[in-house]
Amino acid sequence: MADNQHKRIAIIGAGISGLLACKYALSKGFHPTVFEAQPGIGGLWNKTLSTTKLQTPKPVYQFSDFPWPDSVTTDFPDHDQVLDYLRSYADHFHLTDHIKFNARVLRIEYRGVGDDEMEAWHLWGGNGEAFSGRGGKWEIEFSSNNGSESEVFEADFVVLCMGKYSDVPNIPKFAPGKGPEAFQGRVIHSMEYSDLKTGEIEELVKGKRVAVVGLQKHALDIAMECSEINGKESPCRVIYRTEHWNVPDYMPWGFPLAKLYLNRFAELLIHKPGEGLLLSLLATILSPIRWAIYKFVESDIKHRHRLAKHGMVPKHSFLTAISTCLLSTVPEKFYDRVEEGSIVLKKAPNFSFCKEGIKVEGGDKEEPPLDVDVVILATGFIGEKKLQNIFGSKRFGEIVVGSPDGVVPLYRGCVPPRIPQLAVLGYSESITNLFTSEMRSRWLAELLDGKFKLPAIKEMESEAAEWDAFFKEYGRQFYKRASISIVHIWYNDQLCKDMGWNPRRKNGLWAELFEPYGPADYVFP
Repeated sequence: MADNQHKRIAIIGAGISGLLACKYALSKGFHPTVFEAQPGIGGLWNKTLSTTKLQTPKPVYQFSDFPWPDSVTTDFPDHDQVLDYLRSYADHFHLTDHIKFNARVLRIEYRGVGDDEMEAWHLWGGNGEAFSGRGGKWEIEFSSNNGSESEVFEADFVVLCMGKYSDVPNIPKFAPGKGPEAFQGRVIHSMEYSDLKTGEIEELVKGKRVAVVGLQKHALDIAMECSEINGKESPCRVIYRTEHWNVPDYMPWGFPLAKLYLNRFAELLIHKPGEGLLLSLLATILSPIRWAIYKFVESDIKHRHRLAKHGMVPKHSFLTAISTCLLSTVPEKFYDRVEEGSIVLKKAPNFSFCKEGIKVEGGDKEEPPLDVDVVILATGFIGEKKLQNIFGSKRFGEIVVGSPDGVVPLYRGCVPPRIPQLAVLGYSESITNLFTSEMRSRWLAELLDGKFKLPAIKEMESEAAEWDAFFKEYGRQFYKRASISIVHIWYNDQLCKDMGWNPRRKNGLWAELFEPYGPADYVFP
């Protein structure tokens, strides 16, 4: 560990992944420096609505060695409780001592090794280790003195923990004369809405005809806020293109979803990357059970939320939805608000703007414009753009982002095979994202500490291609959002094997097969 003290680790972002990367780097004797553009930790939790609640139950969404306090009794903590939890974690492990706040990274550049030499490497970095034997360094240019100046920090290794749900909003493209400029009201993105204080939200929404574009978690939360302010007198319209599975927090008779999806038996029903002939045959043989489970879940959700009555039954399967993280927990009483008329759901295959408001396009018949005063675009973010833009080298940005579809070809979900001394955490998705980020951070810390080497670059690329094929098979039309959600135990098994851990974390065959896996199972190596 003595030599680790002299290696300079730069971590970009102090959200969940950044905090975890910092904590586990410290555990190996490194002295990392974390660059955070905001004045505080929390990442996306600093930029979301105050009414937002956790979508994942807290037993799954927690640090392995830092449980939620007893004072938090709900399974789905709210915004303030989550931020308090993250701050307590950072304080407990003295992480803030290593964070530069209000330090926005402007660019990163790799120096010391030419492109031709890197292309000729058989092993990552030339030696398969975290720190290249060729002496390359990363330059991190960041803003300082409240953005009036910039400085350069030199690092031996960079960990990008920037996330994908911030900074670069996804604004729909419109034909000339049919965009927001044609509208006489106000159009903002949900990112701007989240920055508003309570009084400013009231001023924006009160007595106004509001339309929210989108149907994911942020859109639902905003619609609930608007309906709370205006009620039935000025109902909030939710404009959406595709119906999605919005899940309750439990199944009938209180049967938790985790017992259906977060155990090894559930993963035996799924074809997995690198599974071998026996597991492949087993997944095929058990496919009727898989079909029955997913149909059972779909049936319950349809009944519970009266989806057929509201024309909200998705055309894609629940398996596709959970494979691509296209699930969100419905805010409490959301469909009650739909029933009472304070929220109005409106499907729009396409839409454009006109003077009066929104023009719905692509339906069976032409409809009159929807008269609105305010439009809030809850249309997500372009995460790959943010990732690309941070590199001084355009080539490096293209390598990390990968295919035109935007799926990042990272080995073990962490390392770009063709770029040395770099890891990306918190970019690829999982329904248990904190849990996944912690496992990746622990794996990365062991790599940094020299406990194992990476295989040949071609082997890394081959495995990334296998995962890409898996994402396409189960992600279907939503392939760009595909994640490890339905095989996260299988994925963690690979990380455990690399680190020299026993991947079997339960006591007894029954528990190993049917008990949900969570953070507590990985407290110790």
